[in-house]
Amino acid sequence: MRVGIPRALLYWYYIPLWETFFKELGVEVITTPPTTKGIINKGIKHSVPEICLPIKIYMGHVFELLDRGADCLFIPRMVSIKKMTTFCPKFLGMPDMVRFAVEDRNCRILSPHIKAPTENIARLSNFIEIGEFFNKDKKTTARALKRAEKVWLKYRSLNMQGYTCAEALDYINGKAPLPVKEKKDVTIGLMGYVYNIYDSFISMDVLTKLKNLDVNVLTFEMIKPKTLNAPIKKLNKALFWDFSNKIFAAGMHFLDNPNIDGIIHVTAFNCGPDSFLGKLMEIKSEACKKPFMTIRVDEHTGESHMNTRLEAFIDMLRRRDFVKTGEVTS
Repeated sequence: MRVGIPRALLYWYYIPLWETFFKELGVEVITTPPTTKGIINKGIKHSVPEICLPIKIYMGHVFELLDRGADCLFIPRMVSIKKMTTFCPKFLGMPDMVRFAVEDRNCRILSPHIKAPTENIARLSNFIEIGEFFNKDKKTTARALKRAEKVWLKYRSLNMQGYTCAEALDYINGKAPLPVKEKKDVTIGLMGYVYNIYDSFISMDVLTKLKNLDVNVLTFEMIKPKTLNAPIKKLNKALFWDFSNKIFAAGMHFLDNPNIDGIIHVTAFNCGPDSFLGKLMEIKSEACKKPFMTIRVDEHTGESHMNTRLEAFIDMLRRRDFVKTGEVTS
C-alpha cells in the first residue's frame, strides 16, 4: 500500500517526521513534485473560489497523488500545538474538504487528530491509529515514532542554526551538504508561513531571488522557541492561530533585532489570519521606523512584478545604510 503526502501546507515543517514514521512502519510513501500551474489548476477545479491559494494548491496536490496511484492519503487534522491556540479553521476542516472532493475516487484517507503542547507532535496518541490501520502493535508504532522524532529534531536543530527548510531537508536526505554561511551587508527578516515561503510557485522562489541579491535571510523557523515565545508573552492577548503567532512573533523579533535591516512579508491572497497580522506589522514597523514590505501573491501574480519590488527594496536598504555611514550624501 502506498501512502501519499501532499507537498503543501505543513509539508515543509513536518515531512521528516511523517515520512520517517511511515517508512519505519514499512509503508511506501509517495509525495508530489513541486507545485506547477497544472497542479494549481487541479486544485482550482476542486475548490470553492473563495478559498485561499494555499488550500487550492493543497487540493491540487491531493489529486496529483491520486493520479500517481496513491492508495491512501495522509491528511492530518491539525488541531493545536500550544495551549489556548488552534490552527486556522481550514486546517481543522481539511480532512473533511478532501473527503468531499475525492468521494468518487477509491481512496482511504488517514486523518489523525494532531494535538500537542508544543510543536513537537511526536506523541503516541497522535499516531496510534495510523499504526493500527497498518496492523502494527503499540510497541512497533511507538518505536517508529521515536525514530521519526529523532530525525525531525535534527531537522529543527539545523533550522535553528540558520539553515532553511530546503537546505536542512536536502542534508538529512543525503542530497546535498550544508551550504557555507557567508556574511552579507544586508539581512532580511522574511515573514511567511512555510507553505508560502518554500512553495516556489507561490513565492516565485523568493529565497533564491534574495540569495541572488546577495543578502542574508532569517525566517521564523530559524528562531529558537524561547526567543520566539517572548514577544507573544508581552501581548495582552495572543492571536488565535498557532502559526500566525509564530509569524507575528518573528516579525516582532525582527523589529527589535538591530541586525535586521528590513522585513518582507510574503502572504497569499485571501488569507484571513494574514490580513490581520499584516496590518499589525505595518503599524508596528512604521512606529519602529524599520523598512517593511508586503508581497501578496495569488495564482495570477507576475514574476517580473516581484523581481522589481525585491530589487528596489534591497537597493533602498543598501542606500539607506550608506547614508547612515556618510558614504552617500544625496
